[in-house]
Amino acid sequence: MRRLPVISGRELIQALRQPGYEVSRIRGSHARLVCSGRPSVTVPLHDELDRGTLSAILKRVGLSASELRELLSR
Repeated sequence: MRRLPVISGRELIQALRQPGYEVSRIRGSHARLVCSGRPSVTVPLHDELDRGTLSAILKRVGLSASELRELLSR
């Protein structure tokens, strides 16, 4: 597996919008994303996401690091 990119929470939200996730609410420094037929996920709105946090989010939504890189490059 390739190394995970260093990205912000807002960049991750933009990437997750492409496969259909939408922000359902923002509370404090966290955004809740939902998508029909997929598990919901909470994304911290930090300037830089920890690799463990990013890895857990990607695992929950079913994306690999290479798929994330592809979404980020669009």
